[in-house]
Amino acid sequence: MDWVTALPPSGDKKYNSCLVIVDRYSKTPISLPCHKDDTAMDTGLLLWSRVISHIGLFKNIISDGDPKFTSALWTKFHRFLGLSYHSLQHITLKQMG
Repeated sequence: MDWVTALPPSGDKKYNSCLVIVDRYSKTPISLPCHKDDTAMDTGLLLWSRVISHIGLFKNIISDGDPKFTSALWTKFHRFLGLSYHSLQHITLKQMG
């Protein structure tokens, strides 16, 4: 998961960013309109209402080390849903030894 930001405002709600999710199994991309200043709570609710409620729970989530994904709220969200979270920065550093 990651954000595409600095987009021109669009739609009734003036979305200016997009949350991009790629299913590693099917390679299916999911793109969700959002706002650059959305909080971790906004992101969790967006994920729940637009993705998890339609395709089911993920086993794990991989993203960059964005503060929204490393916040206490996001950690509780993962624990509640039984998901594991992996930061791309952590994986890269670990693999590089």
